[in-house]
Amino acid sequence: MLAVLYPVVRYVIPPASAESAARSVALDLAADEIEPNTGQIFRFGTAPGILVRTPAGELRAFSAVCTHLACTVQYRPDLSHIWCACHNGHFDLNGINIAGPHPRPLDSYSVKVGDRRIVVSKGD
Repeated sequence: MLAVLYPVVRYVIPPASAESAARSVALDLAADEIEPNTGQIFRFGTAPGILVRTPAGELRAFSAVCTHLACTVQYRPDLSHIWCACHNGHFDLNGINIAGPHPRPLDSYSVKVGDRRIVVSKGD
């Protein structure tokens, strides 16, 4: 009985993974390589992040982990906002949840533009 239950329990309750200690990440992208009204997923430590160039041209970055069930969000240029496909959730360009079952906004990151790269940081 234990031989059957143990794998099932391990599958249903995965082991806790440590959060990355990374406070910033440098992306090998120049700001002019990102078109307005687009988004790009990038790796921030062990979790995905999303870099968005708004229709007005401003760069913004957020955690790409949905605050509902930890799905990865994406940018929808047709809607000009961030969308979670898991339960049709929507976040505005400030990361604020505007539709769907999300309990809170996306975590926001700061964006600094350098000569040939963009640096995204937590808690500035």
